[in-house]
Amino acid sequence: MKFISLATLLSLCFFSSLFAQNPYSIKGIVADTANNSKLHNATISILNSKDSTLYKFTRATPTGTFAINSMRKGNFILLLTYPDYADFVSTFTLDSTKSVVDFKQINMKLKATLLNEVIIKGQAAAIKIKGDTTEFNAGSYTIQPNDKVEDLLKKFPGMQVDKDGKITAQGKTVSKVLVDGEEFFGDDPTLVTKNLRADMVDKVQLFEKSSDQATFTGVDDGQKTTTLNIKLKEDKKSGYFGKVDGGIGTDGFYEGQLMFNKFKAKQKFSIYGISSNTGKIGLGWEDRNKYGSSGGDNVEFIDGGMYISGGGGDDLDSYGGSYYGEGIPRANTGGAHYDTKWNDDKESINTNYKIGSLGVKGTKNTLNQNNQPDRIINSVSDQTTDNFIFRQKLDVTYQIKLDTTSNLKIMVDGGLKNNETFLDVKSIGRRGDSTILNSSIRTIDNEGDESSFNASAFYTKKLKKLGRNYSISVSQKINEKNDEGFLKSDNRTFNEDETSETQNLIDQFKTNRTKSSIFSSNITYNEPLTKSLALVLNYGLSFNNSSSDRKSLNQSAPGRYDALDLEFSNDFDANQLINQGGAVFNYKKNKTILTWGTKVSAVKFDQYEAYTKSSYDRSFINWIPQASYQYKFSNQKSLRFNYNGNTNQPTVDQLQPIRVNTDDFNIPEGNPNLKPSYNNSFSINYNSYKVISNQGIYLSGRFGFTNNQITNSTTTSAGGKSVYKAVNLVDETPINYSAYLDFNRKIKGLDINAGLSFNVYGRTNYNYVTGLSNITQINKTTTSSYSVSLSLYKSKEKKYDFQLYGGPSYNKSQTSLQPDQNNDGYSAYGSGSFTLFLPGKVQLKSDANVEYTGKTKSFNEDVTVFILNSSIVKSFFKSENLKLSIKGNDLLNQNRGFSRRANNNNITQESYITIKRFFMFSLTWDFSKMGAGVKK
Repeated sequence: MKFISLATLLSLCFFSSLFAQNPYSIKGIVADTANNSKLHNATISILNSKDSTLYKFTRATPTGTFAINSMRKGNFILLLTYPDYADFVSTFTLDSTKSVVDFKQINMKLKATLLNEVIIKGQAAAIKIKGDTTEFNAGSYTIQPNDKVEDLLKKFPGMQVDKDGKITAQGKTVSKVLVDGEEFFGDDPTLVTKNLRADMVDKVQLFEKSSDQATFTGVDDGQKTTTLNIKLKEDKKSGYFGKVDGGIGTDGFYEGQLMFNKFKAKQKFSIYGISSNTGKIGLGWEDRNKYGSSGGDNVEFIDGGMYISGGGGDDLDSYGGSYYGEGIPRANTGGAHYDTKWNDDKESINTNYKIGSLGVKGTKNTLNQNNQPDRIINSVSDQTTDNFIFRQKLDVTYQIKLDTTSNLKIMVDGGLKNNETFLDVKSIGRRGDSTILNSSIRTIDNEGDESSFNASAFYTKKLKKLGRNYSISVSQKINEKNDEGFLKSDNRTFNEDETSETQNLIDQFKTNRTKSSIFSSNITYNEPLTKSLALVLNYGLSFNNSSSDRKSLNQSAPGRYDALDLEFSNDFDANQLINQGGAVFNYKKNKTILTWGTKVSAVKFDQYEAYTKSSYDRSFINWIPQASYQYKFSNQKSLRFNYNGNTNQPTVDQLQPIRVNTDDFNIPEGNPNLKPSYNNSFSINYNSYKVISNQGIYLSGRFGFTNNQITNSTTTSAGGKSVYKAVNLVDETPINYSAYLDFNRKIKGLDINAGLSFNVYGRTNYNYVTGLSNITQINKTTTSSYSVSLSLYKSKEKKYDFQLYGGPSYNKSQTSLQPDQNNDGYSAYGSGSFTLFLPGKVQLKSDANVEYTGKTKSFNEDVTVFILNSSIVKSFFKSENLKLSIKGNDLLNQNRGFSRRANNNNITQESYITIKRFFMFSLTWDFSKMGAGVKK
């Protein structure tokens, strides 16, 4: 008896001691308040926060209660699961200050009622996947004082931002950035990413923005734009903020910027101005091609129709206003933005005005290898340019909810552009034995102006039956362009002993007058056939009228240009009528979305040329089938397949070319017997994100092929003069493919965000080449690229911040005519940046970019460009919003404009002048007054 009593006493002491060592516990109730029930047998799992491994688990009682005792102290994750309900995740800590955590009643929600959202309590998930949208939680990433949105984006897995501000996300270029779902300075993303403060951001959403029509019907029409939406914190939507930045550098470099933003409830007002010659031109990498009339000078017709070429590559080679690092830019830009909502959000307006000038001076050296069946022609050209453009644009978007079932959206924009172009080119072509084959000296000097006006309206109406609706859209586009200038050239060919054989002198004054008017309309009707199946019908009618009057005038007397050269002059009038109809089925049920259907366009084209009094009529049919399949495994995982087909009609230039003599050694020739080609494109996308382990996987692939492709047939004379003619490819099928894989995960032991990506790209093209033997051969060009990249990011507020991205590539480029003269070789790219926070509010910053291009059989030279930039920044005041900095750009003075590319039987290498080393002294003031009047 004494033994039993002693054993009992010892047992009680042991268990009391054990409990005293593990006094920690949790408890709670699992319920569904929607149907007033407790979730019996719900699974309660406790995971270690460090590595997400299972620590303890239990199940809920019939009354929904649960309790786990005898836990140790530490950081944990509570995971609740129950069939057909969304998972519940919450982080918690057990320590000496909190030994018991009572979750009280946890209300679970059915997946069907969540609108594709994952419930997160406590610390929010860094990433959520909502249907086709990937949402990044800005609060999950460490930012430094006065960081901008661009700095925040660099920290997101699968996202890169280059030195020009161009954003690449999950292998795709982001072309639009919204703020709270609204346009902000139109299609100029850098004005948002480089100026909006990162601490104002709540969420960043990445998605494929559909057209207004697809958004309304819910049926994909194939028109998508990769878009970022910056969602602001609620307390940051009232007040003002901005930046004043000025710098003076060595070698005449300078930059200055002013931006002011005022947000008040539903109103946003912003103005900005930029002046610099350091490449900060103020027009985003996408918008600078869309300023004025979409940056191009072509009169384009929709739905695979025809167009009249009128811009770059014409007689005058007019400057379109693009800057991609070639030359030294001089930029002055500015603009204003305003948007607001009123009448209980039933009406809204969004407007932008931009004005700017850009001048670029530069030189470029080009090496070209022309591979032919029986010889190789190597040419060298040196080019000098001095271009200037002035442009301004105004756009307004007005939306109104007419009633509970109908909406109207009206968009109007217009632009003016003036340009000046100077181009001087000297080139020499050589035979394989290095003897001179031909030479050309060419000068173009012109000026021009352009105006554009676009207006459109989009009306939507929902009918009584759920899912039944219709929409009507109309648009009108008007464009007018006038150029005039001089073309002077001296073109010569040489015998094998390098004595002169022929000479062609050109001295002409040219005028170009191009006009276009395009009206288009479309009506769409959506009929729900069942709860899961809907039919979308559409019909569109378009009228396109255009004219192009080009005159080439020779001298009748010195300095008097009035003798019309009919060979290089033309006066076209073109009219096009398009009738388009289509039917698309859309099936949605549970986790599956399936879309299939086609559109058909009947096109009638009439063209008349006044000088030759010739007319050309053409009618054709375009088929545009589409199909897509999407399956959502869960709220964080989805898979999608897509197919699109479209007819590619020959252009007017290919059928009946407009003769140009800009380059006397490259002459186009028409082919009225051309037939349309047909493009097929298949794609797959897979997206997965695990909340607990903070692991993401993104996979995409694409494959395409073209039947009856329109390609070039080139005949080159003994003197090196090439005549290009468009023909249909026979017995061969060009293909193209790409694959992208991105795997990212947070390495918790090291607290580093890491990503690994693989990229594969390839294409096979064909063209016909006729050499000295007058025998036409088919040339097969095979191009492919294989690359792998590693990204690392780690940051601690007020201590350090570093990022690393890059990896090697192997590139193949071969032509069947000269397989030994390929352009195969290795290359590599890397970029990195770090910031160290030193005492006294001093920051040491540095960033580097390295590009390596290995030698090939065509170009026997390795090229390595290593760009190192560093700065020392001293911050003032408690908020550190006043900064004094000294920056060194390209400290090693290695920046070198360089590129290589292959096209058909040509391999080209370019070297050009670009911005190199300079030092700059800058002063930056960030100011703000947000929310409840708190200054920062």
